[in-house]
Amino acid sequence: MTGKSTSASSASASSGGNPDFLWRSGEMVEWEKATVHISDLAWSAISAVFEGVRAYWNAQEQQLYIFHLDAHLKRLFQSMKIMRMTSPFSKDELTEAFIQLLKANDCRGDTYLQPLAYFGGGVPGYMAVLERPGEIVITTRSAASGLDEPKVVHCNISSWSRITDNVMPPRAKAITNYQNSRYVSTESRVNGYDFGIILNPDGKVSEAAYACIFLIRDGVAITPPLSAGILESITREALKDLLTNEMNVPVIERDVDRTELYLADEVFICGTAVELQSVGSVDRYKVGDGEQGPVVARLRELFRDVVRGVDPKRAGWRTPVY
Repeated sequence: MTGKSTSASSASASSGGNPDFLWRSGEMVEWEKATVHISDLAWSAISAVFEGVRAYWNAQEQQLYIFHLDAHLKRLFQSMKIMRMTSPFSKDELTEAFIQLLKANDCRGDTYLQPLAYFGGGVPGYMAVLERPGEIVITTRSAASGLDEPKVVHCNISSWSRITDNVMPPRAKAITNYQNSRYVSTESRVNGYDFGIILNPDGKVSEAAYACIFLIRDGVAITPPLSAGILESITREALKDLLTNEMNVPVIERDVDRTELYLADEVFICGTAVELQSVGSVDRYKVGDGEQGPVVARLRELFRDVVRGVDPKRAGWRTPVY
């Protein structure tokens, strides 16, 4: 059985518009009433951290599954710690907030959730903040999965370098870190590419603008290590598990040179936003035959079945809502 028949179009309480509610620091708040003063906008973003979380609809079971919520909350707390921000809420309390928000918005389709933690009160971004509680907001929006069909993107090696741990730690999923991604994405768009691939200051492959990267060469999957300046990706870890334990494809983490991407049999990018997408070319060097290869095709099917609740072996990766 495959997961394709269980998919559904994204749905929310306000079809095609904003949801009815968001969750803000312990309260369910009507969308239109969730406001802050305009003077709080600039400084609140300086240390803000967030997560991108997907929930997948299984139409046959009439069930919505949040993918790897525990891992996302763990990473959120770690990002907050790096910012010296404390959480007023426990993991269990936030888990319940996610579930209740999805129910309140009657989400019965593929959904993207975003928890955001920030310092309120307009504290200037250049001032010290030590172990101060953060405000936490969770929002939902409909976001159809792209896992049912193969998608091939074309990439370039960006002229921008990846931020480093001693400057803007990439392992913190911080709003400000994504200016690095925006520079890369903008350059790629101007030059006719779908995604940019970033090299770190040592000239080694780090990641795509907002996704991790793998290459397949001679039957082995290779991906840059955490020390290459990548986000500690939850999707990356899930795909490593599937490659190793379901497909018998060895996975190696090591430094990667840019020209290895030119010579790879297959290349793919992965992450919550992009899910899993093949790379058809890098710097206009064709990867393989330029289409989705057999390893990525099978991996996409396995991953789809996991997130949709078809694969019973990894039920622990999913949090049911209804």
